[in-house]
Amino acid sequence: MTGKTEKIPGGVTAAKGFMAAGVAAGVKYQNRKDMAMVYSQAPCTAAGVFTSNVVKAAPVIWDKEIISGEQTVHAVVVNSGIANACTGELGYGYCRETADAAAASLHVPVDSVLVASTGVIGMQLPMDKIRAGVCMLAEAKSDTQQAGDDAACAIMTTDTISKQTAVTVQIGGKTVTIGGMCKGSGMIHPNMCTMLGFLTTDVCMTKELLQDALRRTVQDTFNMVSVDGDTSTNDTLLLLANGQAGNPVISEPGEDYEHFCQALHEINETLAKMMAGDGEGATALFEAKVVHAASKEDARMLAKSVICSSLTKAAIFGHDANWGRILCALGYSGALFDPERMELYFESRAGKMLIYRDGQAVDYSEEEATKLLSEPEVTVIADMKMGEEAASAWGCDLSYEYVKINADYRS
Repeated sequence: MTGKTEKIPGGVTAAKGFMAAGVAAGVKYQNRKDMAMVYSQAPCTAAGVFTSNVVKAAPVIWDKEIISGEQTVHAVVVNSGIANACTGELGYGYCRETADAAAASLHVPVDSVLVASTGVIGMQLPMDKIRAGVCMLAEAKSDTQQAGDDAACAIMTTDTISKQTAVTVQIGGKTVTIGGMCKGSGMIHPNMCTMLGFLTTDVCMTKELLQDALRRTVQDTFNMVSVDGDTSTNDTLLLLANGQAGNPVISEPGEDYEHFCQALHEINETLAKMMAGDGEGATALFEAKVVHAASKEDARMLAKSVICSSLTKAAIFGHDANWGRILCALGYSGALFDPERMELYFESRAGKMLIYRDGQAVDYSEEEATKLLSEPEVTVIADMKMGEEAASAWGCDLSYEYVKINADYRS
């Protein structure tokens, strides 16, 4: 049926006409892949959303200039290990040098190459290794699933797993594919997206609607994730569309546009939850689901406040049903509600449990609650009993390992 999505294997190479590669260039890490490329031989319409941090890394500035223009895009080059942030004019020049190297290797215009970096702030890129890495990427690029896997692994920093997914959807009688990969497990707290993410699709759509679709779907997916409350200097989410599916061009809102947005939302939510569950030192994916809120804005604020609470995250790590911390986080969210009317529940694969109702705790078993909270995915449900709006946010528990990782990150 038109509009119904189907999950398929793969990531950024799943859509028609896209290739990828991941190689070990020795940028900062040894004996691991640390540079990636996504490439389309056909020119792509491109959309992007970027960090809200006033301190923006050089690649963010470079990409925003290209995305805001009318030119098409052929490739993205990514390095991990060094963020190229707070590096001045030299760092911005390195973005151009990277794009120059890719343009020469791929025989495409310089301004059709986007760049991205992730890693330690303040270090300059070793451009001899970057240029050599670009050449290796151009040579290694392929449309295979393995090539997509290599690229997804190459963009990782403290991530413990690579993150990628793909779906198909029927639009205008054609099969449209969307694939994606992302990285991020620390410094994750968006007012945009939260990490590095790269999405590819063979849909045929105008630039204006592609940008609108990306902004729209980010609001209830990547913007509802937090690992540690820090918004990175490098947060970038790029969406490339090469039109190879052959569907009638989507040039105005309507059924085809809605079906694409639904599929894009599924991709972004899947990647967002993978990122939250792989938070630095995390032992559990922590979801806050707010229902029956007075407004959508209130629902988002309430859900985000719970998963951002360090005390609540620590309680989840300790499998402690400390509902007072949840109520406190709801209370300082900025949304107005009546704590004497609402309900709180815990839910996981082990079951669902009411813990708070009408201003006080209910009679529940601490032993049962601990068992429920010991699962790898835990949900807090807050029923505000004020309206019909809902929202979900995703984070992770706060463990001893998080402190250790971030205390040692530069060494």
